[in-house]
Amino acid sequence: MKVDFYHLTVTPLDRALPQIAEKVLSSGGRLLIVAGSETQRGVLDRLLWTYSPESFLPHGQAGEVNDADQPVLITAVADAGNGARNIALVDGMWRDAALEFERAFHFFDDDRIVEARAAWRALGDKADVERRYWKQSDSGRWEQAA
Repeated sequence: MKVDFYHLTVTPLDRALPQIAEKVLSSGGRLLIVAGSETQRGVLDRLLWTYSPESFLPHGQAGEVNDADQPVLITAVADAGNGARNIALVDGMWRDAALEFERAFHFFDDDRIVEARAAWRALGDKADVERRYWKQSDSGRWEQAA
């Protein structure tokens, strides 16, 4: 399983997450987006409909409509009601339940750097986990740093 750590320093989550979601969907995959805060989940719900004037990402919030039919499902827990094999942890908090997926995207900013470093170290001991750390250049371009 792969875990991609995305350190948000230049590009905010509301620009980075739709890019990742589009890539997952274009490859035929499904995505589970996990955020502990109900407020953040509501913001993400609106974001995925409006982030681009030319496009939107089809999605739903867990428990609102048929979860199994949603290509992208926003939820508070790492339970893939939509059958996703990809998970995006967007509130800066690592959850070990993400290890049950094929790929995890762990987004964090400077406020959650301590927790992200702890998760990075803990995952280093797991032989079946491939970790990658992505940082942003001054122009906002993602560069693999580890």
